[in-house]
Amino acid sequence: TAIENAIPGAEVSVNGAEGHFQIQVVSEAFAGKRILEQQRMVYTAITPFMSGSEAPVHAVDQLVTRVP
Repeated sequence: TAIENAIPGAEVSVNGAEGHFQIQVVSEAFAGKRILEQQRMVYTAITPFMSGSEAPVHAVDQLVTRVP
């Protein structure tokens, strides 16, 4: 939900467990942006979930961003 709120209209798929996740995001908002910029958009959205010793997201093992 955090990614969808930060990148309206994005199609988001999140899989994983025990703090390790695979994320795929497809969005028109990525058009014209380099992959690093696209990934920063996603990481910015999930930063609150990666902060602190009790953070639910320990690692993003795979992040795929695409333009539809």
